[in-house]
Amino acid sequence: MTKLARAINIEDLRALARRRLPQVVFDYIDGGAEAEVTMRENRRAFEAVTFRPRQAVSNPACDLRTRVLGHDLSMPVLLAPVGYCRVMHPDGEIGAARAAGAAGTACILSTVSGHRLEAVKAASTGPMWYQLYLTGGREPGENALRRARAAGYSALVISIDTNVLGLREREARGGMEVLLRGSPWSKIPFLPQLFAHPRWLTRFLLDGGLPTMPNIVMPDGRELRVSHAHTALRRGHFVWNDLRWIRELWPGPIVIKGVLTAEDARRSVAEGAAAIVVSNHGGRQLDGAPASLRVLPEIVAAVNGQAEVLMDSGIRRGADVVKALSLGARAVLCGRAYAYGLGAAGERGVARALEILRDDLTRTLTLLGCPSVNALDPSYIELPKT
Repeated sequence: MTKLARAINIEDLRALARRRLPQVVFDYIDGGAEAEVTMRENRRAFEAVTFRPRQAVSNPACDLRTRVLGHDLSMPVLLAPVGYCRVMHPDGEIGAARAAGAAGTACILSTVSGHRLEAVKAASTGPMWYQLYLTGGREPGENALRRARAAGYSALVISIDTNVLGLREREARGGMEVLLRGSPWSKIPFLPQLFAHPRWLTRFLLDGGLPTMPNIVMPDGRELRVSHAHTALRRGHFVWNDLRWIRELWPGPIVIKGVLTAEDARRSVAEGAAAIVVSNHGGRQLDGAPASLRVLPEIVAAVNGQAEVLMDSGIRRGADVVKALSLGARAVLCGRAYAYGLGAAGERGVARALEILRDDLTRTLTLLGCPSVNALDPSYIELPKT
């Protein structure tokens, strides 16, 4: 049995990724903003919720199927947008999209992708959504929207929580910024840890080293280089008025990601959002922001059925998915959970992460005495006493 097959939970995939990746790359996946308070709080919020099972109930086959923005999915778990996947493994976003399609679910492609959006869409047999950053300003964003629409992406995801990047102290100390954007001489201190992972290094070099960002084409016609990404991000971030010109280019459903308050939820609905993602960016942006699960009921109440509500941040087990759905989420997005699998074994690792979550979901529903994900409601859980 391979090490991948022996991984029985997401934490096992995390341990495998830690062994197979240089520390600087692993810290990019694993770390959060500043003191990582919000990242830890995401997990504590799930752990504080307990179940109220219905015993002696026969559930011969729990139904995991759900429908999100008109797509029939095999389970209520979508792959969240994750940047720099090609640095983790050459399969990158293409491998993630293939694994999601094979599992019968959807994948969201980050603007910060090392593979062309057309190639990623072509690789998937499932629904693909495109996540838009206005990195570099409006013109590159318009170009990406036209390409995504032509390629057949069915929904547009707009992240509203990245007007600047959070200070990810673990990355800063580890040197991810220097590795991605420094001079050749500044990379010399990384050589020992890179050479300590010869399989990763060989794949990385054969794949051409650091990729450009082929979905961010600057006004001069060149693809944005990784070394210029932070400067380009500061030149363009989303504000509500941008929806006017975005709507002219994107007639399909728009998803607003990064909502943590009832006020922003109501604004999103008023602006025509088809879905909202309750998210603190996995604890990678504003440290001290609330756990997504804790504010989920507030957002569900504010939306009042006028848009679909999704959730991310902290998903590690099928039980976490069940708790989120019981509190009103239609489905969840997972990011780190599949990124660990990608770092551990490329496309096969992503497939294993989804398989683990699917098995978790089935087992948890069976033990709860709940016949399907669509039957979940607050009666199946108990919230911590305040």
